[in-house]
Amino acid sequence: MKKFTSFLAGAIVGGLVGGIAVLLLTPSSGENLRAELQQKVKNIQIEIKTAAKEKRAELEEELQKLRAPAAAEETTDVSVE
Repeated sequence: MKKFTSFLAGAIVGGLVGGIAVLLLTPSSGENLRAELQQKVKNIQIEIKTAAKEKRAELEEELQKLRAPAAAEETTDVSVE
């Protein structure tokens, strides 16, 4: 979870820094600039959602691996009387 939080914080900070750099360095008109910024924000949102889905799948797979030995132990612990 720590890696994902670090990634998320980095993505947000990177997006903000990039946005400020665009505002300061662009020769575009205001309307074009707003359109570009909106597209960049959408791209960042897509990246974050993709990273979250990948991390969730990774964690779910790890959880299944951890549960599998526990489930196997439960079935072998049944005693016959």
